[in-house]
Order: sequence, then structure tokens, then C-alpha cells
Amino acid sequence: MSNVHMAWIRAVGGQLKSDWRYSKDIVYNNFLWCTPTDAQKAKIEQTAQAILDARAKFPDSSLADLYDGLTMPPELRKAHQANDFAVMVAYGFDRKITESECVAELMRRYRELVGE
Repeated sequence: MSNVHMAWIRAVGGQLKSDWRYSKDIVYNNFLWCTPTDAQKAKIEQTAQAILDARAKFPDSSLADLYDGLTMPPELRKAHQANDFAVMVAYGFDRKITESECVAELMRRYRELVGE
């Protein structure tokens, strides 16, 4: 999960109460995956493993505990930020891209892919 994918979910999935609606037909199957270079793929794999390693440091914590916005362990937050950056690089996005710019670019690429 990256900030790019979360931007897509927020744009096309919507919410039911406070829960994100995630479906294979609306969200997943329509998400444009990037085509990373071997080096970018290795970096994403490395940062994803760092997320798992950070989580493993807290075996008695639930995911709800780990992902509480106020109490998220700093090493887990840092691992997610590194992963977000690695994914953004693979998409060719600038690190300072806003969520609305990210979604606009994903939508542009989607329209191009489906021939609109």
C-alpha cells in the first residue's frame, strides 16, 4: 500500500461511513500499476520489507495500534514514507506532488490506456 494507491482509493472507491470501499471491479482492476525498472522494483521490495520489519518490532500491537495516527511508531512511519517515495519514483512523480495532482495524472494515464 502506498500513498499513490491510497490516493486512487480515495478518488474512486469512496467510503461507507468511515470505512474505505475497496472492490476488485472499481478500485483494484482499474488501478494503473507502474512499470518499475529492476532497480526501482528492488527499492520498493526493500522498503516494503522495512515496513514488515518495523511491524515485527511490536509483536503485541494490533494493526489498529500500529496505525493510530497519534501513536504510530516512528520507525514504522519512516518505513512507510520511504516506501511511498520509492513508489512515487517508479511512477515518475515528483516527491512534492499533491494528492489531487497524483489522481489527475493517474486519471490521465487511465484515459490514455483505455483510448479515451
